[in-house]
Amino acid sequence: MKPDLLEILRCPVCRGPLALSIRRQEGVEIVDGTLRCAACAVDYPIADGIPDLLPPDERDGA
Repeated sequence: MKPDLLEILRCPVCRGPLALSIRRQEGVEIVDGTLRCAACAVDYPIADGIPDLLPPDERDGA
């Protein structure tokens, strides 16, 4: 995902802003990391450049 996307992304649970934590970046593309909602204390993973913004109870393995 591109960092610019953070400006429009919101927590799907409470609609709060998300904070970005980057684990791996290739050029301007964030390949691996986490989006975190401080209000909900929920983490949303970024894998292969794709943020998984499903609420925790709707994710696989939940």
